[in-house]
Amino acid sequence: MLHGPACLQQLNGMFAIAIWDRQQQKLFLARDRLGKKPLYLYQDGDYFAFGSELKALMPLPFFKRELNPQALQDYFFYQYVPDPKSIFKHARKLKPGYYAEWHQGQFTEHCYWDLSFASASAASEEELSHQLRELLDDAVKIRMVSDVPLGAFLSGGVDSSAVVASMAKQSQQPVTTCAIGFDSKKYDEVQYAKQIAQQFGTDHHEFTVRANVTDSFLRISRYFDEPFADPSFVPTYFVAELARKKVTVALAGDGGDENFAGYSKYLVDQTEHQLRQKLPGLMRSLASPLAQLAAKLPGTPARKANTLLRTMALSPGQGFFLTNAFFSPALWQRLILPAFASELQGYDSATVTTQAYDAADSDDHLSRVLYTDFKTYLPGDILVKVDRMTMANSLEARAPLLDYRMVEFAATVPSRLKLHGREKKYLLKQSQQGILSDDILYRKKMGFSVPLAEWLCHELKPIGDQLLQAREAGFAQFFNRQLVQQLWQQHQAGDHRYTQELWTLLVFEAWWQHYMTQDNTQHSELTAKDNG
Repeated sequence: MLHGPACLQQLNGMFAIAIWDRQQQKLFLARDRLGKKPLYLYQDGDYFAFGSELKALMPLPFFKRELNPQALQDYFFYQYVPDPKSIFKHARKLKPGYYAEWHQGQFTEHCYWDLSFASASAASEEELSHQLRELLDDAVKIRMVSDVPLGAFLSGGVDSSAVVASMAKQSQQPVTTCAIGFDSKKYDEVQYAKQIAQQFGTDHHEFTVRANVTDSFLRISRYFDEPFADPSFVPTYFVAELARKKVTVALAGDGGDENFAGYSKYLVDQTEHQLRQKLPGLMRSLASPLAQLAAKLPGTPARKANTLLRTMALSPGQGFFLTNAFFSPALWQRLILPAFASELQGYDSATVTTQAYDAADSDDHLSRVLYTDFKTYLPGDILVKVDRMTMANSLEARAPLLDYRMVEFAATVPSRLKLHGREKKYLLKQSQQGILSDDILYRKKMGFSVPLAEWLCHELKPIGDQLLQAREAGFAQFFNRQLVQQLWQQHQAGDHRYTQELWTLLVFEAWWQHYMTQDNTQHSELTAKDNG
């Protein structure tokens, strides 16, 4: 290698690299700064292997399908397995922004890039807004270089709309845009996507997710290799499938929320943090007993009160974890079997969040929270979802808002210009004034949500009945099977308190049946050998 690891500083974009240096007899592995592309490592004694997918490693004769109990717990609380763990004990992921070297039997890992929030810009709001527009245009421009048909995902939200607006400004031809809709108006955004498409004269295409969920859920979920339960993977697959019929490369708006504090959870967490700071120590000490009382009361308001009170007694990092956990800690304690609890040896999934929170080089709470999501949620959930669903359709997705220069710039923007009062993504919206209309900029954020409770009662009910009530269910090795079945029946009867937990269990069981049962394990290995 001519430049050695320094070559990584010259790259901008997504990559997972493996280079064998024949002269030095050294293997060089690297993953892009933000983790857009995956790179799995397997180590067990004298055995070492690497690949871009776990399914590429599973057929190896020395690969052991032993579950990592901590990764399994993490999955249920986060809906994904956070880096650097994998669901298997001897496999892991190379962390984003890292490179690794194998030389003479020694394996070392090194960080070549990290995100710093230490230096807040002193520039005016107007100057920062102008810099942001110029940076976005340049990030879009370099990602429009393509020798194959190119288009964009368009939800009608601020992020994707800003990307499409920039593309339209820099393109000689109408931009091809693709949007996904739902039968339920509560989740449907196609009207906003259509509005942007008309404004910028794009070649627009739409698809509505209906019964396809029933037919496609099992097939789509298997692309992840690990349990992955962010339900938006379903519409992401379909929008990628739609886009691939028209283009080979699609630009997306991913990264805007993490860069500029666009998720509602940031507003909720900021409010809780401010309340935590104002409460005297004595009142905070009473929060935990009050939370236990709230936990005994029925209904969603009592559950929310329980969560709020519990966060008041916790550290900021722990509070951020609890507010955003996808599994009720109280239900978790009721569900897990003693043998599984013993394997966990007191492990707490909150440490994934708190370690990232504590590693941020800023005293500002919002900056710490954003750094945490850049190290956990973004590479573990958002980028995995987009990568797997686009690759499943032979589509390349590019994210201008995750150009590392954009990310580094956003980290210097003061928090008050990200979360401005109750206005999320304030600076990004200011930068798009005069480009996007106010009803696009300031409408309520919907996200790529799905009607999950309805799916579990209708489209996915047959699959749930089959997987969650099976006598040989994989989840029954870890959880109380009768209680899971009871919760499933309660959901069918209209009690939707544990929608997220049931969905996460269903996705896990679908994964288990495909990757961990003997018949499917042998089939996947034979298929891999035939294809190899």
